[in-house]
Amino acid sequence: MSGADPSTETAASTVAADLADERLVTAQGLSGYGHFMWNRLRSGELGSLPVVVGLLIICIGFYSAEPRFLSSRSVVSITQFAAPIGIIALGIVLVLLLGEIDLSVGSVSGFASAVMAVTLIDKGQSMIVALIAGILVGVAIGALYAVLYVKLGVPSFVFSLAGLLGFQGALLYVLGDNGTRNLPSDSFLVQFTRFEFVGHTMSYVLVVAIAAVYVLSQLLVIRQRTSAGLSASSLTTVGIKAGAFVVGLGFLTYYVNIDRGWTYLWVFFAVLVVIMDLVLRRSRWGRHVYAVGGNEEAARRSGIKVDRIYFSVFALCSTLAALGGLLAAGLQTSVSQASGTNDTNLQAIAAAVIGGTSLFGGRGSAYSAMLGIIVLQAIQSGLNLVGVDSSVRFMVTGGVLLLAVAIDSVSRRARSSSGRG
Repeated sequence: MSGADPSTETAASTVAADLADERLVTAQGLSGYGHFMWNRLRSGELGSLPVVVGLLIICIGFYSAEPRFLSSRSVVSITQFAAPIGIIALGIVLVLLLGEIDLSVGSVSGFASAVMAVTLIDKGQSMIVALIAGILVGVAIGALYAVLYVKLGVPSFVFSLAGLLGFQGALLYVLGDNGTRNLPSDSFLVQFTRFEFVGHTMSYVLVVAIAAVYVLSQLLVIRQRTSAGLSASSLTTVGIKAGAFVVGLGFLTYYVNIDRGWTYLWVFFAVLVVIMDLVLRRSRWGRHVYAVGGNEEAARRSGIKVDRIYFSVFALCSTLAALGGLLAAGLQTSVSQASGTNDTNLQAIAAAVIGGTSLFGGRGSAYSAMLGIIVLQAIQSGLNLVGVDSSVRFMVTGGVLLLAVAIDSVSRRARSSSGRG
């Protein structure tokens, strides 16, 4: 015979299933959401907060030194030139989620762009064929990396370091003695990356459409969790978030429209980030990526095809590197022996880490690539405007990267102490 109070049992039956476990308590109302976020911060779950605070400090600092830093023209340029490396950083986020690294993304991007340029100009093929050839280079390299890792057990640091050197040589071999290839200014790739901007009316329509998609996705999540007997966010919380999103993005859109508006290149990058984020959070494949990055052996014992996850991630990383290289070539209107060989690797890897992706695997999001590359591009643009030598840019970027890794290490210790690690 149970000694429990019947009234207590009745009250417990009305509480969502996950709220019966205090470790799984989620936000209930605005005050509950505030407590939830505060508890997350105290336990080391910093999310994107450090990089957002850092970006605000960077903006205030450079604006104080040179007001042109936050002009609409400057903002448009920052986003336009950040997009190609941001796409490469998106692939780096994936390999970092597995606790691995790819040091060759710069060389792969340059090699893929060289194949595209030679196919287009020397072989006389169409732009579509040339772009497909460049993308296939990335797919083939990613598949090769996956075989080396999965079948032969070669560490990712080793084969990607070899790839950094090898594909830089392949870039020089493909371009040959002729060196630089100038892309036709009227080609689709150059027009798309340099001269195409979203119209003013269309830009506001996109803001409303994005907000509508967000609200619909949240309503779907609420419905699914409620049907499963779990707690869910309130409609008030969803409405406030959607309203803040519309106001914030709407103002930013108004501001960039004072100049030329959003570039199609940046919109393309943003769409890729949103799709990747949804895939990582909502799909089985995405959950398996986090599981393998968090604990490979536990993931394997739970039935996850770990080798397939590694194969898909390495292939995606190199494919995104190739895509970023093609878009960078269009933005620069040429492919040269220096394509992808300067600081492309540094910026792509640094962007993923600065944006909040953990070097220890299992933690991070697609938005890390976007936030991180904006920080790096803002630093570069700001230092150029105040007339600082490029050597200082490398030192500042290195310092910011070190700070990001230090914050990640400290928050990791905090998570371990609070039992969330």
